[in-house]
Amino acid sequence: MGQNIVLQFIKWYYFDQLKAILKAWKNFLRFNLNYFSISLLLKTLFSHWRRYQWSYGRGFDIKRYAEVFFSNLISRIIGAIIRLFLVIIGIIMEIFIVLAGIIVFLGWLVLPVLLLAGLWFGFKVLF
Repeated sequence: MGQNIVLQFIKWYYFDQLKAILKAWKNFLRFNLNYFSISLLLKTLFSHWRRYQWSYGRGFDIKRYAEVFFSNLISRIIGAIIRLFLVIIGIIMEIFIVLAGIIVFLGWLVLPVLLLAGLWFGFKVLF
């Protein structure tokens, strides 16, 4: 309690709030990974789309076998394309969050200097 108010402000601004900004940034990055489920999409990349798969049935009918094989193949290809598209969007969003976090972090560091420079130039223009 015996600290100067300026020292308290510096401690709050440059230590407490920077820690809070980093924590929030980490939370945004984790949320994005969970929202797009990037790891799960990569694990199930070649799974059937919406679990649409056909059974070969009993017996051996070459026409039926080919039809089911290609239908299942198309279902897997569609699933892979859509999952890959979502993974790419998730990674792009992750990059945007990293860049936005860097801008916010550096902006927070520079803001007091800009404030003092603005006041100084403002008074310089006035007088």
